[in-house]
Amino acid sequence: MPPTEPAPRAHWLKTLHQWHWISSAVCLFGMLLFSATGITLNHAAQIESRPQVATRSVQLPAALHAALGDAVATAPTAPLPVALADWLGRELAIELEGRPAEWSEEELYVSLPRPGGDAWLRIDRASGAVEYERSDRGWISYLNDLHKGRHAGLAWSWFIDLFALACLVFSLTGLLILKLHAQRRPGTWPLVGLGLVLPLLLALLFIH
Repeated sequence: MPPTEPAPRAHWLKTLHQWHWISSAVCLFGMLLFSATGITLNHAAQIESRPQVATRSVQLPAALHAALGDAVATAPTAPLPVALADWLGRELAIELEGRPAEWSEEELYVSLPRPGGDAWLRIDRASGAVEYERSDRGWISYLNDLHKGRHAGLAWSWFIDLFALACLVFSLTGLLILKLHAQRRPGTWPLVGLGLVLPLLLALLFIH
């Protein structure tokens, strides 16, 4: 009959296992995503990306053009007037509410960066002509930008923070579980040491 675990040790082991599997469940999707995009980012030079560019030109209605001519920005960078943003949103299928625009006497310019691509909008104040350009670099670029948190918004930034916290819990509880099992598994600490020393040696010897 196998020896039973001492009560305090068994309690800690059960608690650590619970935290370990819960944290692993929380960070599973993020771990798969960030691991895969770590490979694609590491080989970005070998993965060709040809952006697809789409452009559109529209003309402001007379009423909006007249209102724009009379509008004065309180700062060099300010949001578009609500009525103008709503019309452009419907016409071009884009979200402009709250987006800052660069105001000058000649034009309004709105930068619309996003993961995996870019876009911009220009309005000529004299003629009312609107130019819109959107580029798309594909799904790999999109996922790479999510990995970097590039132009992904506040909600994604929160997800990255939650994912990083879950990974810390997952890693630390895993280390403590290893410690509790180390006496029965003599290869534990040599492997842990290898995982620590190998990247350190690579950094010291090959990164200049």
